[in-house]
Amino acid sequence: MWKSIKSLLVILSVALNVAFAGVWLVHVSVARGASGTQPCGKSCGAPCEPGDRQTIWCPLHRELDVSAEQWKELEPRLRTFRAAADAICDRNRQERTSLLEMLFQPEPDMTAIRTKQKEILDAQRQIQALVIEQLSEEKKILTPKQQQHLFDLLRSHSDCEHRGPMLVPGRGIY
Repeated sequence: MWKSIKSLLVILSVALNVAFAGVWLVHVSVARGASGTQPCGKSCGAPCEPGDRQTIWCPLHRELDVSAEQWKELEPRLRTFRAAADAICDRNRQERTSLLEMLFQPEPDMTAIRTKQKEILDAQRQIQALVIEQLSEEKKILTPKQQQHLFDLLRSHSDCEHRGPMLVPGRGIY
């Protein structure tokens, strides 16, 4: 029984992080690479706190070298995206904690655990949908060169071959 719960925990842990990995890793790597600072922010590892509306406060968009005109379109969408993602992340963190508490009961209720797992997976789908929507909207605003740079960053930082800390050449361990 413990072996199956242990396997479930490992699978659940990996699944919970997949939805956030691409965006989070890009933001972290850009934040560290561009400014030399650690990421800050809320539950999903957001790399920066929004500043004024004229300054490009997001390290990713500074890395993409967006223009002031592009930023005027991107910034409100990014704020909306972050607020929605943070809310889902906060709820998902609570759901994961609840799931762990259920798993470590003397007699775990497997039906309740499966229900909780579905709720967690639903939140992951919501995050995936938000990310896909955000990337689709940003793509409309970015130049082809910026789009290529963004998707190159996403591809290079969402590689599943990594075991343990991610080593990004020139940027260190993440």
